[in-house]
Formats: sequence, C-alpha cells, structure tokens
Amino acid sequence: MLRNRRSTLLGLLGLAALPAVALAACASAPPPNAVAFGALAEVQVLDRDTNALLPIYWHKGQRYIAGEPGHRYALVVRNRSGGRVLALVSVDGISAVTGQTAAWDQSGYVFSPGQRWEVRGWRKSQDRIAAFEFTRLADSYAARTGRPDHVGVIGVALFREAPRPLPSSPPLSQRREEGGVANHAADANANAARAQAPAAPSAEAAAPSREARRDAQRLGTGHGASEWSQVGSTQFERAQARPDEVITIRYDSRQNLMALGVIARPSRPVPQPDPFPGQLGFVPEPPPR
Repeated sequence: MLRNRRSTLLGLLGLAALPAVALAACASAPPPNAVAFGALAEVQVLDRDTNALLPIYWHKGQRYIAGEPGHRYALVVRNRSGGRVLALVSVDGISAVTGQTAAWDQSGYVFSPGQRWEVRGWRKSQDRIAAFEFTRLADSYAARTGRPDHVGVIGVALFREAPRPLPSSPPLSQRREEGGVANHAADANANAARAQAPAAPSAEAAAPSREARRDAQRLGTGHGASEWSQVGSTQFERAQARPDEVITIRYDSRQNLMALGVIARPSRPVPQPDPFPGQLGFVPEPPPR
C-alpha cells in the first residue's frame, strides 16, 4: 500500500512534441466502435503500420481487438476529466513503465486536462521506448521474461489527483525536463536487455488439436525496436490508493477471435434449390429415331 501516495512520476510533454503522423492520427475522427470510453479517459489502439484505429468488439461484457502479427501499435489515451489524472499502463500483466509485474502503486503517465498521448512502447528511459508490436505468444516480452500467464490483455488504471494545498501552504515541487537531444545511448541498453532476456521454452510435441492451433495463433506484445519518445517527471499525489477507474481491452489474432465467437465469421451464400434449373427457352425437337 502507498504510504503518502506522493511520488515522482512521468509527466507528458506538450502535444507539440508528437511527430506529425501521430498528430494526424490523434486528430482524425475515430471510426464508430474504436474507442473505449471511461469516465476519466478514453483509450484507443492504433495500428501504427496501417495508421488505422482498431475496432473494439464487445463479447460477454469484455472489449476485444484483433491484432496483426508483426504490426507495431500504440495506446492512444485522452484525459476526459477537468483535472490531472495518473494513468498506469499494463500490457500482458507488466507495467509499460517499470517492466515489473503490474501493480497499482507503480509509476505511470500524468495527463493534463484534455491531453491526448500515444503510449508507443515499453519505457526504457525518459527519452527512449521499445516499440509495442504484436507477435506470437512465445516471442512476447512477458513470455521471454518468464511471465506468460496474462498475455493478451491491456489495462489502463486511472487515478484522480488529490486536492491542491491552500495558497498559504507551500506548493508541491514540480520539475519538468523538456526538449534536448534524444539519448541515443539508450539503444545499446535496449539491445543488451533483449540479448539477455531468457529464450522462450520450446513447445512440447503434441498431436495437433483445435486448442493447440489456437495457442499457436495467440498474440502477445513483443519488445520491439528502440524509438525516441521523450517525457519529463512531475509530482503527483493520488486522491486514493485504489484506482478510480480501470479500462481493460483484450486482444488476440483475428482467427482466434472468430473461433471464440468474438468476431462473426464472414457469411457465405447458401445454395438455394431452383424449381426450374434448365436453360430458358422453348421446347426443343426430340432426337431423331
């Protein structure tokens, strides 16, 4: 449990820091079912290789998206509230900021009112990330680090900020580190971390089955290429230790989601019997005797 619920957290830079493509993606009107709405924030999943927002399917009270293996993706989060919120991002049960098994007392991203930001990968430093990319289960970051049990789920836990102190009280210290040259030395650290990650265990030989085929098609999130993504640090005091809201989105391959009934299979025309199947015309002459 948090003792004072006050910690140094990652503060997002202004939207001007987003690349042009990201700005266009954030500014474009989303398709009808591509937004997970919450009271404090909305969350979308952007396929960065197609620049398309992935549709969200509802099934038995859960949200699902279909990922494309090998494609990079980003979580587009927008603060809908009138105050600052803290967003803890969990992918496959792992904190996208610390790399630890996700818990509510960890670091996250602080969003100003109305701010929108693309969380594009595993945070390696204040300047670099390792891109999120859809990959097969065995190649996911969670499986490679020995934590495959929660692969296939994205979570955003949102916290309101505690009321500000009265003007007579000393204000909370706040520090923001902006601008500057990207720290390219982080590339070497990211590559070294990937090289040291334990290899995924080999699958046991078994007769092919529907469940085995489904497992072979299961998606996870890989530790992709190193990219520049700069944030600063700021002080944020949570109003309470438990999140005010948690937005959950599950994901898998399109084939698996169709097998589970999440996505309807394409309908095929059913042949209908014809009472007069012969070619149109008049009565022909009989064959000669």
